[in-house]
Amino acid sequence: MRDYHTHSNFSSDCRTPMDAMLARAASLGISEYAVTDHYDPDYPDESFPFDLDFDRYHESLLAMEAKYRPSLRLVKGIEIGIQHGKTMDKCRAAARAFPYDFVLGSFHCADGMDICRDLFFEGREPEDACMAFYRYMLRCLGEYKDYDVLAHFNIIDRYVGRVPDYGIYSELIEDIVLLLINDGKGIEINTSSFRYGMGGRTTPSAEILRHYVRMGGETVTVGSDAHRAEDIGHMLGRAEDMARSAGLRYLAAFKDRKAEYLRI
Repeated sequence: MRDYHTHSNFSSDCRTPMDAMLARAASLGISEYAVTDHYDPDYPDESFPFDLDFDRYHESLLAMEAKYRPSLRLVKGIEIGIQHGKTMDKCRAAARAFPYDFVLGSFHCADGMDICRDLFFEGREPEDACMAFYRYMLRCLGEYKDYDVLAHFNIIDRYVGRVPDYGIYSELIEDIVLLLINDGKGIEINTSSFRYGMGGRTTPSAEILRHYVRMGGETVTVGSDAHRAEDIGHMLGRAEDMARSAGLRYLAAFKDRKAEYLRI
């Protein structure tokens, strides 16, 4: 079992030490465990700065890699929150600041606003908010390339008041998917949707995953997005079932920012 999206108390929204997270992963028999703590430069909510103490983080990754090597392979990673303008320079610098094995790119903000806050949705129908989010994603990913896999593609679905109509912005999603494939980037199946009670609206949705595979994408990782030790490995078997249903027979693993493909 491989879990390619987890956090520790180096992330502003997690209180569990990295060592405790890894001990739990080892006890579960997880063979590869990616630590991907948040770095969201210029995050608009001051109560959650999502900054990262890079020196301490890198030291901890190396120490934990050595400590747990007999039990599991630690994948040295980071999750970078992408935003436009000068923020991109900070994102690029972070991605290149350490010999990571794996870099997740993600969107927690759009147009300078935190998408989990009411301000982003104020005066908009859910479909309009989703259109704005995906337009922003497409614009940013047209410029920003320093990542390996796009995390929780449709995270916006977690925050809308009702399930939006995908037909309205399916062309935008296909444009993003085509861009990812042309850039050699992957997507993840993020099982946090099950913890957040999103029902059948998984992350990515079945529609997005099928688009990716049908259009030639093959780099897919699975991750719990765990912020607590008890969530490590959660529903990863379900994620593998999703991958098979979409036509995939392999999942991606990373070392030195290069993918290898392992049969499910």
